[in-house]
Amino acid sequence: MGVLMSRRQTVERVQKVSLAVSAFKDGLREQPSTRRRAEAGTARQGTLEQEVQEGEEEPSAGPSQPEESSASKAAWERLRDGRGVEPEEFDRANRFTPPAFIRPKRELHDDEPPDISLEQREQILNDEMCEICEVWTAESLFPCRICPRVYHDGCLRRMGYLQKDSAVEVTETAHTETGWSCYYCDNLNLLLTEEEMYSLMETLKNCKIIPESCLTLDDFLHYKHQVHKQQFERTMPEAQEEQAALQFNALDPDKKGHIEWQDFLSHESIQLLQKIRPQNALLRLLTPKERERARAAFLALDQDNDGFIGEGECRQARHTWFRKHQKEMLSCNVSISHVGPISEGSPASSRNSKSPEKILPATKQEETRSIDWPGFLRENVAYILAARPNSAALHLQPLA
Repeated sequence: MGVLMSRRQTVERVQKVSLAVSAFKDGLREQPSTRRRAEAGTARQGTLEQEVQEGEEEPSAGPSQPEESSASKAAWERLRDGRGVEPEEFDRANRFTPPAFIRPKRELHDDEPPDISLEQREQILNDEMCEICEVWTAESLFPCRICPRVYHDGCLRRMGYLQKDSAVEVTETAHTETGWSCYYCDNLNLLLTEEEMYSLMETLKNCKIIPESCLTLDDFLHYKHQVHKQQFERTMPEAQEEQAALQFNALDPDKKGHIEWQDFLSHESIQLLQKIRPQNALLRLLTPKERERARAAFLALDQDNDGFIGEGECRQARHTWFRKHQKEMLSCNVSISHVGPISEGSPASSRNSKSPEKILPATKQEETRSIDWPGFLRENVAYILAARPNSAALHLQPLA
């Protein structure tokens, strides 16, 4: 007669096996570490010799040009592969090997309208095992607010994805209304296919944008002017330049006078998705958590339950729920399964009313135009996707 194992017993056995395998792998990684460092030193020496030879062959290029070219090439490779972190910044001896990001591929049915029902609510379930170590430890797992993945903070540190500042953010926001996006969902650039990524890289190279560098307002406007001239063969109108300046301010919430590379890359990625893919294809990128949040937002605005809301109300959602979650809305008592908007009568809503963010008044024309549920999703899908990163920057500024 066979012995039936309970789910908890099964999990405990998985934990023990995983820990044993992890310890074994750590031992294997420690043994050849000296050899890897020696090989790396030899490879580096060879690279330096090549650079010296190239410098002697081309004396006019100057001594620093080969090194800059090598660094630039590595930066472009990281951009192509979707890696946002310089691998040399970490000591990999005691860290997990980071995953290889695989860019998505377009499917034949992507452009067809997806069936996202308003009445049929979706059950939000998070994974039970840590995405990295595949071990279950209940309440110590931190869930992503976009996808079902969950993580240990220790595993994130060993992956090199959790530094000192971000560690506090994860522990304080992962179980709150604001939530935390994992390293997959935080990087909007990973939504691009290989073809789309090469298109973006070609645009950045043509506009002389240096990867992994910060951009000032003049740099950002100059880039926008170049892109517009290449696309339309005419000068960018003044109104669009003003909108670009507003977008720069939204990407620089701390008023540092420049925008970080990752924020600029996320903005350009979502802009490219809007240009290349139809709205139906963008809708297929939404996760169940995002669809449920949008569903709750629409139902909260549809006061008379007729399936329609005004255009002004749709714009209100764009400027509130589908923008960055405000820090004033944090509440440690909120369940991790709750993904809907905060009601107007809640304490968090009253605190948020003190925020400098203002809701623009609706015009008469906006009040008369009605929007149904599919239209609501199509008009807001880009803003829902743009709200994924953890950064306080606003990666897609809603039009006034």
